[in-house]
Amino acid sequence: MRRRDFMTGLGIAAALPAVSRAQQATPTIGFLSTRSPDEATLHTNAFRSGLEETGYVEGSSIAVEYRWAKGDYGKLPALAAELLSRPIALLVAAGDPAALAAKAGVPKVPLVFLVGGDPVRLGLVTSMNRPGAATGVNFFTGDLSGKRLELLCAMVPSAHVIGLLINPRFGAEAAAQQRLAVTAAAKELGRELVVQEA
Repeated sequence: MRRRDFMTGLGIAAALPAVSRAQQATPTIGFLSTRSPDEATLHTNAFRSGLEETGYVEGSSIAVEYRWAKGDYGKLPALAAELLSRPIALLVAAGDPAALAAKAGVPKVPLVFLVGGDPVRLGLVTSMNRPGAATGVNFFTGDLSGKRLELLCAMVPSAHVIGLLINPRFGAEAAAQQRLAVTAAAKELGRELVVQEA
């Protein structure tokens, strides 16, 4: 998990030189997260480390304004709008719902996202080759759901009934994609799948 966050910090740091040259004052990053500060401690520490490794130190050469949805995704559009109304150099969005809220806010600054779904399918970028003013780190976690089930069955071959918890608030497209991938894998592996939204 730490490696992922470090990569995010590096991606953001790579976008900052051009942005910071265009500004006289200390550049500010807007950081929008679906989580709470306590849940994201590991991630934000890795983000800071990634920035520091490229010469950006929070509170010294860079400022960061954090907004936390604390699991209430309905707050994300207002939090994104608040950040976008401020003089930020770029906006970081951690999580699919945060990235979608940031993109819907029509940012006039670069958008850097960390998502599990396909950024093209999510509408964050038009293509992987030409993402435009948005870029980020993608883990295609929904696409890997079937492989995870396969690994679980290899580790616990006696498991014939498998439970899948889905958070429908995280995004309908992501939940549907995950459900389809795991359902197909379960059928292929001869397992019964019980899906529960939570």
